[in-house]
Amino acid sequence: MLNYIWTGFFLVAFIVAIIHAACGDAAVFGRMMDSLFTMARLAVMDIALPLTGIMALWLGFMNIGERAGAIRWLSRVVAPFFSRLFPEIPKDHPASGQIVMNLSANMLGLDNAATPLGLKAMHSLQELNSDKQTASNAQILFLVLNTSSLMVIPVSIIAQRAILGAANPTDVFLPILIATYVSSLAGLIIVAVKQKINLFHPSIFGWIGGITATLALLVWYFATLTPAQMSALSTLISSVIIIGLVVAFMIGAWVKKVSVFEAFVDGAKDGFGVMIKIIPYLVGMLVSIGVFRASGAMDYLTDGFAWIIASVGLDTDFVNALPTALMKPLSGSGARAMMVESMTTYGADSFVGRLSCVLQGAADTTFYIVALYFGAVGIRHTRYAIGAGLLADLAGVIAAIVVAYLFFT
Repeated sequence: MLNYIWTGFFLVAFIVAIIHAACGDAAVFGRMMDSLFTMARLAVMDIALPLTGIMALWLGFMNIGERAGAIRWLSRVVAPFFSRLFPEIPKDHPASGQIVMNLSANMLGLDNAATPLGLKAMHSLQELNSDKQTASNAQILFLVLNTSSLMVIPVSIIAQRAILGAANPTDVFLPILIATYVSSLAGLIIVAVKQKINLFHPSIFGWIGGITATLALLVWYFATLTPAQMSALSTLISSVIIIGLVVAFMIGAWVKKVSVFEAFVDGAKDGFGVMIKIIPYLVGMLVSIGVFRASGAMDYLTDGFAWIIASVGLDTDFVNALPTALMKPLSGSGARAMMVESMTTYGADSFVGRLSCVLQGAADTTFYIVALYFGAVGIRHTRYAIGAGLLADLAGVIAAIVVAYLFFT
């Protein structure tokens, strides 16, 4: 899929450039050539290298939290909730713990730990699956909860905002948390309706109702503030939560007699490896997107969306951030590149730049996750998994736009 997307950007850009040249704008090829090398340098020198240090910092902190037992503690807390969501899983089956630990790792932003745990969980669910080529109810729900991407700490997004000069890199923390929760809740409701899961059971409704009420009150309170007050309070809350988690991880590790600094160093070592893997994708996608924009093709795309949105009487300020949302279900690296390109073009603290970050955190790479998780266990018939995942993504996108208008305008 990524191959088609990447090739398509170049082909469409070239066709549009020829049209522009035929209309008298021969300089379009010069702009494309400049963008080709400018975006390659931006990807490595201005983004990847600074991001390496920040990723090392956060992966170090997260490793402290993991060794302190943060994931295991979170698993125990939410275990009663998940046991009702997955009635097909026998009590004390390894799949239950693996599912909770995978989702817990995702919430804490531990991507390196989350994926192996997720694959283990999918293999365990496959052992319970009577039809080995068709996704079971438990596998579908597990996958949709992964694609809806509930994330408590959007580490990489905050890091990239810091690199690109955002005044308050954490100001997108609460909007992302709200948008990703809406996405996860939508995915859960869609699957629950299909599988006839009773969401009003006290164990389930208590969790969902409590979290929803808390976020609703938070949104209501923020709506009563001025933009300046909202920005200041959002930044304060976000910073306190993130720093508080780091301190809590350290205290927990100290109580468990874990060598805090050694744990930090072991985790930080992964930062360089992560960036080595990301750089080729980041260069490839940023270069293709830069050429796509320089040719004028991006303007045609956004102008088309703007015309549709304006025709129904809605504000069009959010349209320039939509490419990030459109790319996210297809490619995580592509969406990341779109987000970076939006912040580079419009500014990290612009409405478009901030909204792109919220859109990046509101959903996940549905097609990639389906291919990875189902492909790992030989599932060929995914039933309604992709449709439910995409609908959850759509709910997250709509929530991201609404929340961005509330927080940033």
